[in-house]
Amino acid sequence: MGNFVCKMISEFLESAAGLTKAQIRSKILLKLKTHKEEYRNQKSKIIKDKLLRNRVFKKAKIVMFYIAFGGEVDTEEMIKEAKKAGKIICVPICKKDRDSMQPAILDEHAKLIKGLYGVFEPATRQVVCEKDLDLVIVPGLAFDKKGRRLGRGKGFYDRFLSLLPKDTPSIGLAFDFQILPSVPTTPKDINVQAVIFS
Repeated sequence: MGNFVCKMISEFLESAAGLTKAQIRSKILLKLKTHKEEYRNQKSKIIKDKLLRNRVFKKAKIVMFYIAFGGEVDTEEMIKEAKKAGKIICVPICKKDRDSMQPAILDEHAKLIKGLYGVFEPATRQVVCEKDLDLVIVPGLAFDKKGRRLGRGKGFYDRFLSLLPKDTPSIGLAFDFQILPSVPTTPKDINVQAVIFS
């Protein structure tokens, strides 16, 4: 089974080489939509364990996570573990009028509502200043090992990451098939400093 999965990933990576951003998005979105829940859960747990051992994560006091949707690496258990470790957790809230997002505190029993593009966010908006974040956990459709990232095309994370102080660490989370040899970028695209994947 392991060899079969490795072969599939290898073929997928080869087929993604030289594609445009739109073509890569289309391929990865389909893969996220169709991969089995069992695979997602198993891989998300491995990624969670790697993150919890990460030196930067251990040191961080205020961490911004994302709430997963559309087959992304699941962050629910990571958020629970981070709260147990005494960290303050934020998640993004999107503001359509400004095409921007802000970190808002995710309290223990926070009510979640569907925000822009169907992504869940806290109903109560207790906003945190970007400069106060110790670490930002970033979703993406594709990454490469240099930290280049391809998002969903709306630019929310690129704009947000560009506002952070230069020394604020950012870590992307991804499944194996989301790691490409190279991700096409433009000057507006912002890299993450590390990628944790499985």
